[in-house]
Order: sequence, then structure tokens, then C-alpha cells
Amino acid sequence: MQTSTNQTGQYTFTIIVPVYNEEDNIARLEEKLSNYLPQSLYKTCVLFVNDGSTDDSGSRIHQMCDRHPGFFYIEMKRNGGLSAALKAGFDYCFSEYVGYMDADMQTDADDFNLLLPGLANCEFVTGIRANRKDSFFKNLQSKIANGYRRMMTGDGVSDTGCPLKVMYTDYAKRIPMFKGMHRFLPALILLQNGNVQQIPVRHYQRIAGKSKYHLWNRLTGPFIDCFAYRWMKKRYINYHIVASNLH
Repeated sequence: MQTSTNQTGQYTFTIIVPVYNEEDNIARLEEKLSNYLPQSLYKTCVLFVNDGSTDDSGSRIHQMCDRHPGFFYIEMKRNGGLSAALKAGFDYCFSEYVGYMDADMQTDADDFNLLLPGLANCEFVTGIRANRKDSFFKNLQSKIANGYRRMMTGDGVSDTGCPLKVMYTDYAKRIPMFKGMHRFLPALILLQNGNVQQIPVRHYQRIAGKSKYHLWNRLTGPFIDCFAYRWMKKRYINYHIVASNLH
């Protein structure tokens, strides 16, 4: 974990983009994000997290970052999954705000401008995928998983799987990340006494690459993880320093 600041500290908002074998989407990511940055509500950079890709994603990310001064990357030694990639992104981010989007291009970076104003009143703002373009079976799995998670966590979030979120970086860094915990980000912010807001965002069909999710990690994995969250919720330490003479 990087403890000293890096170039992201020169920006107000950092977009983390976890990437695992998405070579066919890199060019579209570059076009969308490079067009969004000048339109962002804040001075914004992008941090790509190459999560051990075995295709040409890594070299294409390097080339893309060479072309754009606001594009940065870190590379994982091996594939660790979305929660590991997000933790690495949070650890290496030093802007005031941080958000993330998937590399599958099923959400639109422009919609960050719908979420960011919410940070004036909340510590965490998540998108809700309006008019989802996934298959009936995939939507059904998601609906079941979201309903069960809401019942177990009480987070009140209707679509925790939406890959478009923004939050305060200091809250993100305090999230206890384990495998599968990316599904519980709103609940983990609530543990810190933060406030959560939900806003509808656009959703598109995947036109390149392949989904990394299947029945196990949409339903069975989250079912087990809910019990881990409930164990954690009872034991979570939340403290606030009111005075210090440290310099």
C-alpha cells in the first residue's frame, strides 16, 4: 500500500477502472474517459487497475496512459478479483473524492456528473441502473441477490451491483476490504456513520468482451458473504479523534 501521496493528490476526483481481460474495450474506454475529463465537475484523473490481465489489456493501458496526462495505472501481480482491485485503487488514491466504473462500457462516465453533486450532503453516492440491458436470467439473479443482501444488511440500496459509484476517499480507505466486499460498499459506509444516496444512471448492453460473473459469484458467493458482513457489523470499530498534539 502506498502511504505517501502521488499524482492523484493533484486532482479533486479520481475514477478507478478495474480491468481484467478487456482488450476489446480499451479503445472505447479511452475515447469516453478522455472526452469526459474536460466536462467533469471537478479536476479529474483516471486510475486503471490492471487486475492480472492475460490478454493485451496491460500494454494497451500503458499506451493509453502515455497519451493522456490525466491517465495513470497500477498493475496487480496476479488476478485478485474486483474487491482486490478496488482496494488497490483506494490505497493508491489521494484525491478528495474517488469513484469507480467497470471497464465493460455498460455504464457511461458522463453520469459521474449526476452522482458527484450528491457528495455535498452524503459520503457515498451510488448509481441505480435504469432500464437494464442485461438478459432476463441475469436480471433475475441480480434481483434475488439484491433483495437478500438488503434483508441481511439493512442498507436500503436497490442496486449495489451498479458499477458507478463516488465517495469521499478517506471513507473509502477505511473500508475493511475482503473478497466479495465490493457488494457491500454502501453498508460498509453506513458502518462508518456515513450517508448513502442513490441516483438513476444509464445502462447499456455489453458489446465487447465477456462477463466475469456467473451463478456462483452472483448468488451463492453473496449469500455466504452476507453472514460475514453481519459478523463484521457487530464487531466493527468506529472511533473519532477529538484532540491531538501530533504535528
